[in-house]
Amino acid sequence: MIKLIVNADDFGLSPGVNHGIIDSYLYGIVNSTSMMMNMDWTEHAIQLAQNHPELRVGIHLVLTCGRPLTKNTPTLVNEDGGFKSLSELGKKEKVSLTELEKEWTAQVERFIETGLKPTHLDSHHHIHTIVELQSVVRKLSKKFGLPVRRNGRISIEGVEPTADISIFDFYSEGVKEDYFAMLSNQLEDGITAEIMCHPAYLDKTLLNLSSYTFKRLTELEILTSTILPDPLVLL
Repeated sequence: MIKLIVNADDFGLSPGVNHGIIDSYLYGIVNSTSMMMNMDWTEHAIQLAQNHPELRVGIHLVLTCGRPLTKNTPTLVNEDGGFKSLSELGKKEKVSLTELEKEWTAQVERFIETGLKPTHLDSHHHIHTIVELQSVVRKLSKKFGLPVRRNGRISIEGVEPTADISIFDFYSEGVKEDYFAMLSNQLEDGITAEIMCHPAYLDKTLLNLSSYTFKRLTELEILTSTILPDPLVLL
């Protein structure tokens, strides 16, 4: 038996993303999601999560999209006051770990204030796996008692991982109809694997915010039509 956590990232990014994730849960194999706490459609995602309490929901820590929840974080933002893009990070001054801890703590606390119970931590663009930022991740994991997504088979030292392996190849050209039929060939029996996914319906918000768009719709179609073959089971 191979247990799967099929986790949909970017909950809160846009209405189409939010509805795509919920439909992939209700009518497909998604059984977990990660919420961005700083976006314009976060409140919409919170309402949907509250309406579906059996869906696992974690926190998608953000450093490269939207605007911070906290003020006075100059090393985290660009001239417009929004988070720097992934390509901008590290080009000028380094990220202040004090500022980062303040911001990411605020993101977790906003989630907790909704009454929802977080199941895990991960991050937008896998930013939490950057070695220089991992001390903050360790503090958050310990403070809030939350496991953290691995980088493949590599876990952050001193932190409980969400699964034995996290798999990121159901993305872009890797999004294929037979993906889950072939998945067991890559994994040993008895393992728990997390599969990252990004299902969505397309909308203007998503098209304006992300370069990864039409493939999300293909993901949605596959995730809502796939029947898992033995030995794969949802955790």
